[in-house]
Amino acid sequence: QVQLVESGGGLVQPGGSLRLSCAASGHIFRIDTMGWYRQAPGKERELVAIVTSSRSTNYADSVKGRFTISGDNEKNMLFLEMNKLEPEDTAVYYCHLELWDSFEAWRSEDLSIYWGQGTQVTVSS
Repeated sequence: QVQLVESGGGLVQPGGSLRLSCAASGHIFRIDTMGWYRQAPGKERELVAIVTSSRSTNYADSVKGRFTISGDNEKNMLFLEMNKLEPEDTAVYYCHLELWDSFEAWRSEDLSIYWGQGTQVTVSS
C-alpha cells in the first residue's frame, strides 16, 4: 500500500504564489507518472499537470506559463509551483501517482494508481 500526503495549500490573494508538495510512502518499486489534479465546487476533477519518469511534462492550457510541476523519484516527492494565481484556480488539489509496487508488478506491467486526500487552494482578495 502507498500513502500520499499533500501540503502547501491555503488562502492567497490574486497574483500570489503557492507551492504544493506531495510525499509518497509505502511499497514503491518504480514510479511511472506523477501528477496534480484539481476539483472546484460543482465541477469535475481535471488534470492540472503531469510529469513522467522520463521527465516529460504536460499542463492544462489554463495553467501553462504559471504553474510548474517537478518530481523527485528518488525521494518520492512531487511539487507544484503555482504563480500568478487567479480566483479560477480555487479548488481542492489532489496528488496522483501511477506506479509499480514491486518488481513482479513492473514485469507484468501491473500499474497501481493512488490519490492523495487533497489540499484546499483558495485564491481571493
